[in-house]
Amino acid sequence: MNHSIYGADRLTHLKIVVVALVCATVVAGVGIAARNTTTEPGVLTARNQEMIPIIRAGKPMVVGEQSSSTVR
Repeated sequence: MNHSIYGADRLTHLKIVVVALVCATVVAGVGIAARNTTTEPGVLTARNQEMIPIIRAGKPMVVGEQSSSTVR
């Protein structure tokens, strides 16, 4: 048995890579399966964004009456 990564042969490295790929696939599969796909009222998703009315910007307005800016 190879106890060091430096002294390991090619087959041991291949086993490590295969186990890592299988584990990454399992983690990705669990993450995809665990996502919430239900839609709640009031929550925007990509599927129902076309039903939202467009809000356009109004006329610009001035807030405050200071005509000169102060640099500190």
